[in-house]
Amino acid sequence: MHPEALPLQPGQESVWSYPRPPRLEPTSKHLQIIFNGEVLADTRQAFRVLETSHPPVYYIPPADIQQQYLIPSARSTFCEWKGAGNYYSVVVGEKQALDVGWYYAHPTVDFAAIAYYVAFYAAPMDACYVDGEKVTPQPGNFYGGWVTSDVVGPFKGEPGSWGW
Repeated sequence: MHPEALPLQPGQESVWSYPRPPRLEPTSKHLQIIFNGEVLADTRQAFRVLETSHPPVYYIPPADIQQQYLIPSARSTFCEWKGAGNYYSVVVGEKQALDVGWYYAHPTVDFAAIAYYVAFYAAPMDACYVDGEKVTPQPGNFYGGWVTSDVVGPFKGEPGSWGW
């Protein structure tokens, strides 16, 4: 059982209309990530993954990320939809954030387009933006969705949501 979707305003989409299994779609929205005052990523060529109850997770092409700030991590995970995931830590100057970016070197067929594209948790960053709007991190510290004013919940990760 899941909660009732919140009412929509014009131009909004509900995470409860997103599919399961998740859907991958390209987006030309302008994404930017700032960490320790540096632009870590800047793109209009990303993909977003849409999954029931989750705000979008954005995957950024490696060419649009300042690679010198990414440090490969020993952490790995497995996603039932995308496959084996690997992680990066981010180091800019004296500031570091561990295991904050993840990617799939050899994703499943349905997600092949995001091979080596990197998604980032918003919370450890100075700021993440979608078309100039500063995002709010998905609630909890497990999921990596980016909440913007055009996405309506309630969202997985909020208190009491683990049973959804």
